[in-house]
Amino acid sequence: MTIDIKSMGYIRVSSTDLEAWKSFAEKVLGLGTGRGPNSENLYFRIDSVSARIVVFPGDKDELSCVGWELADLKALQAARDHLNAAGVAFEEGTADELADRRVQELIRFRDPWDNVFELFHGITYESRPVVPPYGANFVTGDQGMGHVVVPVGDDVEALRFYSDVLGFRLRDSMSLPGELAGKEPGSKIWLRFLGVNPRHHSLAFLPMPNPSKCVHVMLEVDSLDDVGRALERVKKNGATLSATLGRHMNDEMVSFYVKSPAGFDIEFGTDGLQVDDDRWVARESTAVSYWGHNFGAN
Repeated sequence: MTIDIKSMGYIRVSSTDLEAWKSFAEKVLGLGTGRGPNSENLYFRIDSVSARIVVFPGDKDELSCVGWELADLKALQAARDHLNAAGVAFEEGTADELADRRVQELIRFRDPWDNVFELFHGITYESRPVVPPYGANFVTGDQGMGHVVVPVGDDVEALRFYSDVLGFRLRDSMSLPGELAGKEPGSKIWLRFLGVNPRHHSLAFLPMPNPSKCVHVMLEVDSLDDVGRALERVKKNGATLSATLGRHMNDEMVSFYVKSPAGFDIEFGTDGLQVDDDRWVARESTAVSYWGHNFGAN
């Protein structure tokens, strides 16, 4: 028995500068305007869900939590039972939290490295289609809103926790020099890519600290032209390009990376790989990308 996570449902971001986020989300990423009950928060849509990204005022710039969608109330109760059996403490969402996330129920817990996750069901969706300012179609549906890469302290324990406790399935791996994380020369650290649905990975982890509590969040569109137009908007609006256009090896995404106001990157891409778990074999990629993705080149 494990937790049956269906997809990545939403992210919530703490921000000291909501105006910067509003400009970045609308003018650079081209996100639509979402709905929510708190006038101080920013709500952004990429599909029929009322809000996939919520930015709220805070004293830090960081990823506050990631919401993972379950099928229904029975699945959430099974998740409660599983977390209890695994010795993972959790708390129930309050009435105000349910209202702000537009969900029927949620529970919240932390992984061993203080990353905050929420499990929920019953999120609202809108009768009117989203109208992004630049007309992009975001790839969501049963693949969820995208993927997230979080920092951890121990790659061995992280793989065990996310696989055995949360039910993610290993899709691919990549090794990096241990010196990047302050380990002895010649050692390795592992970047692991995990999935729960046809998207190649919904969650990945990197065993290195990150003050924004996130390495990057990926959003996918269905057209290379929309990636190109977004890349032009990065330069036009003075945003910081973290990595040039390229194609990844593992999920085959054609994408670029841009720095968000929270300090973590947004990967904006297209043509991501979909996998069938019955036929998929986890592998180790020998490079980040087939071409491009020059990190640190602005």
